Order: sequence, then structure tokens, then C-alpha cells
Amino acid sequence: MVNSMKKIRVGVVGVGYLGKFHAQKYHRMENVDLVGVVDINESNAREIAEQYDTRYFNSYQALFGKVDAVSIAVPTSDHFAVSRDFLKHGVDVLIEKPITTTLAEADDLLEIAEANGLLIQVGHLERFNPAVVAMEDLVNTPRFIESHRLGIFKPRGTDVSVVLDLMIHDIDIILNYVRSEVKAVHAAGIPVITNEVDIANARLEFENGCVANVTASRISTRNERKIRLFQQDAYISVDFANHEITAIRRDGRARSDDVIPGMNIDKRCFTKGDALDDEIKSFISSVETRREPEVTGHMGRDALNIALSIMHQISETSGKIVG
Repeated sequence: MVNSMKKIRVGVVGVGYLGKFHAQKYHRMENVDLVGVVDINESNAREIAEQYDTRYFNSYQALFGKVDAVSIAVPTSDHFAVSRDFLKHGVDVLIEKPITTTLAEADDLLEIAEANGLLIQVGHLERFNPAVVAMEDLVNTPRFIESHRLGIFKPRGTDVSVVLDLMIHDIDIILNYVRSEVKAVHAAGIPVITNEVDIANARLEFENGCVANVTASRISTRNERKIRLFQQDAYISVDFANHEITAIRRDGRARSDDVIPGMNIDKRCFTKGDALDDEIKSFISSVETRREPEVTGHMGRDALNIALSIMHQISETSGKIVG
């Protein structure tokens, strides 16, 4: 257990697009000692190390014995091996999403962590989005959910399908709201620009009767992130791009100027915030207090399970294996 009177010793493995921001956040935290950063690109590692007043290493094994916790922001295919090695050396890990590429790998990490009293937090960043946090008090047993996550094409993240790259964010959010087992998955998707699926749609049917329709694309002409939830007493819509939440609720009081009779329309704006900063502070707090992370390894596994089921469905309907 980490002594809360001392600074938490932290490292970052992989300081590309995402990892460099992890290093930045740790560097700014008073209760954290950023021991070092690791990247196979030595010049990049050196540059980030100089920028944040720390050391750079060519090998992540060099951090063993030097850190209490680590952010792992390497390519998805390397998540398992790197995370496993740190867990075996008694280090708590924050793993960028998805947790691993297979359920067997995820299960192995969970087993090692639990056997050694260690923490796994998965980097489902949207859980710390101010809009998602604000929705917690509004959402109550949704019956139908519709989400759209569309993005302009960027080469980053194309080593995996859009399901693991983008859709998994919404899968995690939906699982957190519904809290029921998925009984059926229906999905379709196609590769357009890359060798992986670039656009996908999935219909998730839950044991409690809820249905979720989830669409993700990384070949859109515009960026769009919206989610709509329908429940017995309300309709809730979130526009992440415009920072708006609209909640329409039945209040039983009919007014002459009601857009919808007997329904109260509540529009709220929210500030953009810094979800990554909140995520990393939450991780460090868990390391200090030994409390369960906000997004546990089991939650990351659950999201991966549904994502892989969606990819399997797409493989079956397309007649070929997709990644």
C-alpha cells in the first residue's frame, strides 16, 4: 500500500498523442513525482522528458521498482504484455481503452491484479466528461438509447476497428446507465478507407428490456457526438459538441405556452472541462486511498466483451474476419 504522506511515483509508457498529455497532467500534480517516460521513439521520449522535467527510458522495464503507478498508452496490441509486467512488479496501472484485444487477456490482468491487491483503471475518458457526469442525476432506468459518434478521418487509432477506437466509449457509457446484461447484439459495419471497419452500427438488447442503437464512424464530413435516452418519466438529449443537455420531463401541469402539453423542457449548458485531468486525478486518488477506480478493470472488460461481440457480428454478416 502506498504511503499517502509521500508523493506517488508515476511513469508513462508511450508518449505519443495521448501519452504526452498524461505526462503533462502528472507533472502538474503536487502529490505526484513523474519518475520517467518511455517510448520506442527515443527522440520523442527525450523531448517529452525535457518538457516535463523528468527522465526518459527506451525500455519500460527500467521503471520496475521505481514507480508505484503507471499510465499505459501504447498501441492496443501491446496493452496486455506491458500491463501484465507492471502488475507482476506490484504497480497499479491506468490502461488506455480498450483494456486489451481479447477477453482472455483482460481476464489474466484482472486475476493478477486481484491476487496482488493492485488497481486497474481503464481509460474510458468519456466517464469524466462533464456532460456524462451531469447526466448521472437525470438518468433512471432508460428504455431506449440512441448514440452517434461521428468523426472526421484521422490516421491515429486506425490500427483497430472503429468499434474499438470510438464506439467503445459509448458502449461503456450505456453499460454504466443500463446496468443489465446484454442478451442480443445485432451489428453491421464496413471498412472504407482502412483495412479495419471504419463505420459501424449496433443494436444492443438488454435483459431488462432496454434497447440501445449505437453508431460510430471515423469517415464523416463533420464531428458529431450525441446521445439520447428515453425513460418512463423523461427524454434526455446530450450534444457534446455544443455543450448542451436537454431534459424533457412530465410534470402534470398543462400550460398554454407548452411546446409539449404537460411536459417541462429544461435546457442546460455545461463547460467543456478537462476530462483527462479529472481521470488522472481520480486514478491517483484511488492509488492513494486504495479505493476502487471510477472505471474498473471489470468495467473495461465488460465494454470490450460487447465490442468484440459487435465485431463478431460484423464478421459474420460480411463473410470475412474484421479487426
